[in-house]
Amino acid sequence: MNEEPKFFSPFETLQKHGGKLPHWQQPGATYFVTFRLADSLPSEQLREWRTNREDWLEAHPHPWDAETELEYHKAFSRSIDLWLDQGIGECLLAREEAASVVEDALLHFDPERYLMHSAVVMPNHVHALVSLGAEGRLEDLVKSWKGFSARRINVILNRSGKVWQKNYLDRMIRDAEHFFRVARYVRMNPEKGCVADGAFRLYETEAIRNMLVDS
Repeated sequence: MNEEPKFFSPFETLQKHGGKLPHWQQPGATYFVTFRLADSLPSEQLREWRTNREDWLEAHPHPWDAETELEYHKAFSRSIDLWLDQGIGECLLAREEAASVVEDALLHFDPERYLMHSAVVMPNHVHALVSLGAEGRLEDLVKSWKGFSARRINVILNRSGKVWQKNYLDRMIRDAEHFFRVARYVRMNPEKGCVADGAFRLYETEAIRNMLVDS
């Protein structure tokens, strides 16, 4: 894997995956990915959020300029982030043995199949800043992370049932400034969510630590 992240290119074709809530990809690009525990968000607000998001996406097809992307994240991403940081649900990932399983899954094929720049395992959700290989598909990668970790968590904690929310959120990284802001967000997420030491796992490459040394 090339250690230099590849960003969104307006000159390359966008590939669409998914139906009403599509995910947009380019080969080898870099993404900010969020996935969360099944009980981490209030169901009524989430249904309303999904309906409003579907309507907005239909009216604003890709590709987006920077202004449109900012409008999207103000309207939709920030509300999800606020809900997640409230620590809703059982928060299984605050348990060391469960968080360790997720961290191991995230790093299992790094850097052979993808490059994990930074990631944080919070009590009820996960953020990852990752660059894919040229042949990698984000939906396959997230599916493997969630599938492996769900099985192991249920075994280790002697439980059964759904672990993860079905879908995931992703943003293709637009440029170096966007990359920096996301890396800093990942680092600051435990502080922002008032999560105690020992109740989260933070991973960063040396390049990320050097980039954020004065931030």
